[in-house]
Amino acid sequence: MSNAAKSVFVFGIYELLMGCGLMVMPNPILMFFGFAATGEVWIRVTGFFACLLAFYDFQAVRQEMTEFFHWTVYARASVILFFTAFVWSGLASPMLLLFGVIDLLGAIWTALALRKK
Repeated sequence: MSNAAKSVFVFGIYELLMGCGLMVMPNPILMFFGFAATGEVWIRVTGFFACLLAFYDFQAVRQEMTEFFHWTVYARASVILFFTAFVWSGLASPMLLLFGVIDLLGAIWTALALRKK
């Protein structure tokens, strides 16, 4: 397994754990990060989509799909931009930036691993 694949695999584990947590017990996770608890289904849907993204990551890792790894760098690096805009506009708590930073760090790790290849 290449270093780029390892970085995407680790990020897939993060997505899977967060996704399952948001589907099964969303409110403790939301409150831990300073967000309001909710009884609405949207947070569980978000968790399901995170699990789907993890599935794509795992399949790409199994096939060593380097092109996919490149795509994830761009997508994950953009998360911080959008989350920053949401915070600046008052739509979200600054804690949302923590998730953006995690995505950005994962993107940087993958980008550096791809560059060394």
